[in-house]
Amino acid sequence: MKDFSYITNSHPAFIEELYADFVKDPADIDPEFRKFFEGFDFAVANETTSTANAANNASFDAVALTKELNVYKLISAYREKGHLIAKTNPIRPRKDRHANLGLRYFNLSDADLDTHFQVGQYIGLPNATLKQIVERLDSIYCASVGVEFTYVNDPEIENWILNAAEKTLLEKPSLKKRKRNLEKINQGVLFEKFLHTKYIGQKRFSLEGGEALIPALDAAIHIAAKNDVREVVIAMAHRGRLNVLANTLGKTYEQIFSEFEGVVPADKTQGSGDVKYHLGFRSDFVTDDGKKINLQLCPNPSHLEVVDPVALGFARSKANVLYNFDYDRILPILIHGDAALAGQGVIYEVAQMSELEGYNVGGTVHITINNQIGFTTDYKDARSSDYCTSIASITQSPVFHVNGDDIEAVVKAVEIATEFRQQFNKDIYIDILCYRRHGHNEGDEPKFTQPQLYALIDRHPNPREVYTKFLTMHGEQEAQVLAKEMETKFWNDLQARFDEVRQKPLPYKLQAPEEWWQRLRSSTPEDFEKSPTTAIPLEKAKDLVERLLQWPDTFHPLRKVKKLLEDKKALFESEEKIDWGTAELLAYASLIVEDKTVRLSGEDVKRGTFAHRHAVLFDENDNSEYNRLNHLKENQTAQFRVFNSLLSEYAVMGFEYGYAMANPNGLAVWEAQYGDFANGAQMVVDQYIASAESKWGTMSGIVLLLPHGYEGSGPDHSSARLERYLQSCAEENMVVTNITTAANFFHALRRQVSWEFRKPLINMSPKANLRHSGSYSHISEFADGGFKEVIDDAQANIEDIKKVLLCSGKLYFDLQEKKEKENRTDIAIIRLEQIYPLPVQQIKNLHVKYKNAIWFWVQEEPLNMGAASFLQTNFKAFPYGVISRNASASTATGYAKVHKIEQEEILETAFSI
Repeated sequence: MKDFSYITNSHPAFIEELYADFVKDPADIDPEFRKFFEGFDFAVANETTSTANAANNASFDAVALTKELNVYKLISAYREKGHLIAKTNPIRPRKDRHANLGLRYFNLSDADLDTHFQVGQYIGLPNATLKQIVERLDSIYCASVGVEFTYVNDPEIENWILNAAEKTLLEKPSLKKRKRNLEKINQGVLFEKFLHTKYIGQKRFSLEGGEALIPALDAAIHIAAKNDVREVVIAMAHRGRLNVLANTLGKTYEQIFSEFEGVVPADKTQGSGDVKYHLGFRSDFVTDDGKKINLQLCPNPSHLEVVDPVALGFARSKANVLYNFDYDRILPILIHGDAALAGQGVIYEVAQMSELEGYNVGGTVHITINNQIGFTTDYKDARSSDYCTSIASITQSPVFHVNGDDIEAVVKAVEIATEFRQQFNKDIYIDILCYRRHGHNEGDEPKFTQPQLYALIDRHPNPREVYTKFLTMHGEQEAQVLAKEMETKFWNDLQARFDEVRQKPLPYKLQAPEEWWQRLRSSTPEDFEKSPTTAIPLEKAKDLVERLLQWPDTFHPLRKVKKLLEDKKALFESEEKIDWGTAELLAYASLIVEDKTVRLSGEDVKRGTFAHRHAVLFDENDNSEYNRLNHLKENQTAQFRVFNSLLSEYAVMGFEYGYAMANPNGLAVWEAQYGDFANGAQMVVDQYIASAESKWGTMSGIVLLLPHGYEGSGPDHSSARLERYLQSCAEENMVVTNITTAANFFHALRRQVSWEFRKPLINMSPKANLRHSGSYSHISEFADGGFKEVIDDAQANIEDIKKVLLCSGKLYFDLQEKKEKENRTDIAIIRLEQIYPLPVQQIKNLHVKYKNAIWFWVQEEPLNMGAASFLQTNFKAFPYGVISRNASASTATGYAKVHKIEQEEILETAFSI
């Protein structure tokens, strides 16, 4: 909205001149000001809007027009800043945010209150008095809902929100709607009262004070279903989660009781399980209109907001698989706490992802349970911004701030938000201001830190009581009767819960991806003794390689890139060998022609950080793109989806995990720019990738490619922190590799979707060795066998071997080079390609083979890093020494000369000890 202060503060003669310009040619003046003049033609005594009559009328009153403009400016100010004084706080007065909406700020006074102004038509009150206009503005923008949207640049969206605020929000709900509202708020309050009575003091992170969330979600689901949404994916932290499980997703009280009692499920075969307020759930919801809609609540850890990108990736994958990339068919709802929304950095990353091609989900409805407190921290210590939702402005997403005690306002706001998302496919935020009845958990005493606030809360009625009282006092006769009926029903339902009346679980029909997951099984230790066959027919491999190394005649790749690809082609044609980058693309291509989904994302992945991949070529003339994997066969249905990500690890890795979680019949790959950059996403690794199967029974086949290797690039570009992943390895929870050959990498990727189960793959990827000739593989290796967990020394003569050097990754090539240079036939170099699950029997077999040799584990990393500690703890079949850098606080030296000396010492020790 325009600020016309420069006009309203001007001399009347200037305003008269501006009006004359409008009469002469309306197109010559500001569009919004033109709109103003078109509505108010004050030069015409009979108040017509004819510009022809206006031009002939000499009684133009510039002073009157100035007053009209002042009132228009007042209306604009209310639209812009009314939310700052809206009555959205159910507990205490709001902080003064300097809205400055008094009449004096607009050159108006009480003397103008009875004056009629045509500008009132902008809020549906033509020729109204100033008093009536102010009253209407207060009722729209300063009541239970504060609408924040004036940073939006799109005029269509702006007008849509104006209509929603000034018309839709003011509509009185039907008796049927009020009954539904009462029913849902009854359920929300009932659930908390019951648990607080039956399980006194037990942690449940109750929703008490914020029960408006229950009718809010119900409204969102009903509106979504009316808009032909087939599925709602919900992510939320622990506050109110049990209530949502019971009263939105239909999880029975009996199921929740068993979790309170700590009953172990009868079908529990493995895993540690998790606390009740972290568990996921799914159900088929039937609306009042008989429409069925699938509901998914994602499992989450206590690490607030980490679930957000996971849920969005899950939603995108489901939309691709089930709804043919129609994101209008699936609605993500992210439920935040106010302190977490303001404080957690992943929120910013998720917001910046929201409209990017690779991560767009068609818009998200964000709902904040605004308790005005974070554990014990008051809101004024929790953020610098006015609102916890201020992040919304970076994507020009509207915000509705709503009083959590006004159930009807909350429901209307959420209905509007859901309609908005479906129409504009943008994010929108609902900020439900409420309170937390108890402390952070039910055993915590909040009065230690907020005695005044909790004195107010102790005396405050719950939202059900507030709504019932409102209907009794302000509703029609039918509404008053309804309120009394629902009051009786509330107490009867509560007693039924105490009497342990059983509920009937909702029926559920598995979706296609869920059926695919059910066909898989849990892994066993025996599954990792030998990998399955993942080879492809030789002719198929050759055909795919040839297709990968060609492009249309009309496409003009950059000459340097063209030369790189021609070199790859020459290598293949002359020696039938394939380099690392081509082998990776061949793995993806082989899956795509089998109609399996392949998605790769991360920073710079189209080209690859080290310019080895070039999955997408760019025309040097017009910068158009050519995806080398989307031209593999006629009528190709499966596509290779590759996206350069924003400069984020945390949210992007979480998104890819969620994407992989939705569909077992595909490959989702995330690549770090450098391996140690993944530590920015440590929460995703710890809480999902490493432990989700154990905690929640949730499998995933996600692949992390982490460039790793000591090449003198300093402490931040050497180590992917292999030791951190190995420390989290147990119960066959994931696979950790450090691969040396192109063919073995090919087989590792294909193995991810060949197993009868799914496991995350963490691969320490090469950097300089991407182009090492020793990593190239002959085409026959792609057409035979599968992944090799251990690679023996093919040159070793058993009788001559006195020493075995067991190593992994890049160091192998350094050791092999020294061995060949010194012509050492007494040493065998064995590569441990898979470090976890550790191929114990294969190593033991090689120990028997080289029975006369002494063994050493050799690594580039310092002693306290890499695989040394893991091996010393987990492999004790026979004695062996360890050769490494000295233990160090930092991963690597920053001095190239020191690096070279340290590397040479490792090699020299390995060959001389």
